[in-house]
Amino acid sequence: VSDLRPSALPGSFDVSRSMFDLRSPPHRFMKRYDSFSSVPSSTSSRKDSQGSNRSLDTITLSGDERDFGRLNVKLCYVSSVEQIWITVLHCKDLSWPSSCGENPRICVKGILTLPKPVHFKSSAKEGCNDIEFMETFVFAIKLQSLQAVRLVFKIQTQTPRKKTIGECSLALRELSSEESSHWLDISPPSK
Repeated sequence: VSDLRPSALPGSFDVSRSMFDLRSPPHRFMKRYDSFSSVPSSTSSRKDSQGSNRSLDTITLSGDERDFGRLNVKLCYVSSVEQIWITVLHCKDLSWPSSCGENPRICVKGILTLPKPVHFKSSAKEGCNDIEFMETFVFAIKLQSLQAVRLVFKIQTQTPRKKTIGECSLALRELSSEESSHWLDISPPSK
């Protein structure tokens, strides 16, 4: 489980956060945390088989090729309590650089791109073809604030070292009380 110790940031707005494992009975083990962590995201460049850096502009995907995999997430906005519920379900067909080893520990870092960005991170799982996360994050934020921002996901390795290996994002214009499922194509990390 990721580190959920509260951290106090001066001038930060009130954000509620909770996480629970969806494989357990609903709401039985749900925990709530009133915290907000601001972890700087890392950027990285991709290396080819000879170990030299390549410009990310030269990486192209042809047709329906899925070199970097896909991320499955569910979103829901509960207007009665002004909360967004973000569930990170799983990553399919994920690939990573050979420099990360055969089975690196992988996590998903999420960012709500508000003026004061909201960060959250899943627990780290062993890298494989289909990584199941099944973790939900809840934040108390007004719907009007969310509809103008994006939800960005960074796929990161935790071992042997922290590195962003891919990313994807989603606009929140269509956010509603009806839960929606999204399959996002993972792209190379931006510079």
